[in-house]
Amino acid sequence: MSTVFIVGAAGKVGRHLVKQLADKQHHVRALHRRAEQGTELSDLGATPVTGDLTATDVGTLAGQMRGSDVVVFTAGAGGAGVEVTNAIDGRGLELAVDAARQAGVRRFLLVSAFPEAGRNKGMGEGFENYMTVKKRADVYLAATDLDWVILRPGTLKDAAGTGRVTAGPAIAYGDIPRADVAAALVALVEQPSVARVIIELTEGDMPVDEAVRAQSRQ
Repeated sequence: MSTVFIVGAAGKVGRHLVKQLADKQHHVRALHRRAEQGTELSDLGATPVTGDLTATDVGTLAGQMRGSDVVVFTAGAGGAGVEVTNAIDGRGLELAVDAARQAGVRRFLLVSAFPEAGRNKGMGEGFENYMTVKKRADVYLAATDLDWVILRPGTLKDAAGTGRVTAGPAIAYGDIPRADVAAALVALVEQPSVARVIIELTEGDMPVDEAVRAQSRQ
């Protein structure tokens, strides 16, 4: 079993991920800001870790990550504005990557954004900034020597997961239940041979474990 440190554990994908990992007997360390979030994450099976991505430093975060096997970054501003997006999706990701390297955690999974998300829908300046920041974050992580995976899900929805997806380096745009994004992250935790790849993900017909396994470059 793996020890997984989740940045963004209190988010919608993060909560699914905490529960799915805990149900499979993985040890989950869940970074959160507010006390009530810690209680909720503990109830889902995680060990709560108090911290604010916008107010911590590399050394502190590295100390909290140390001893983990995998870091999963699924934090996001969630439409809270340009400055918050820059702080969390941008500088926050860079901070987490630097902390993982300092802590000696080799494997880093990043939930990013599908390139076609919101195109031709007049999403506005804030969304364009979001896409720019997400791409810069991808570039920052991919330039490291970590065993990274960048997961780019399609439009997230709250429908029940099906356990079946379409995955690949370049696929047609579509939707994906948040529970199935979490299931793909669990599969990536359990299949470390899948590394240094970018995976786009939508709902589909292939079982999640099989779809993730097929992304291995070995």
